[in-house]
Amino acid sequence: MTDRPNPQPRVLVVDDAVTVRAYTRQVLEADGFLVDEAVNGIDGLEHALASTPDVLIVDINMQKMDGYTMLRRLRQDPALRDVPAIMISTESKDSDREKALLAGANWYFVKPVRPADLTAAARLLTGRRQEGERQDDKRQDGGEGRS
Repeated sequence: MTDRPNPQPRVLVVDDAVTVRAYTRQVLEADGFLVDEAVNGIDGLEHALASTPDVLIVDINMQKMDGYTMLRRLRQDPALRDVPAIMISTESKDSDREKALLAGANWYFVKPVRPADLTAAARLLTGRRQEGERQDDKRQDGGEGRS
C-alpha cells in the first residue's frame, strides 16, 4: 500500500434503482472515479468481497437486503470494515441518519443529492482533493505538493 491516494479511486454504488445508479455513475465518473454497481445489499456485499472498493455509496431501502444490514455485515469483515461508506436515502429524520451512522456509514445524504456534495464527500473519504486545492498546496509547499 502506498502513502499517496489512488489517482482514480473505485466506488461501488449500491442502489436498486437503475436511474439512480446511472446518474451517480455519471456524476462520479465525470469527477475521475471508477464506478462499479450493485442492485441490492446482497449483490453489494458480493461485489465488495470480490474487489474491495475505495468507497461505497449505499441506498437504504432495497429489496433482498437493505443498506443498514449490508453495512453492518460489511463492518464485520476484517478486509472491508474500514471501507468508507456514504448512505443516501429519501429518509430525512434525524433517527434515520443516526441509524445509518450506527450501521457503519461515514456520511449520510438525503435524496436528491447535489452532485458537488456527493463528489466532495467521495473525494474527502478517499483522500482526493480538487485540482485547485493541489495547485494551492504546490504554492504553499514550494512546488512539491503534499504526500
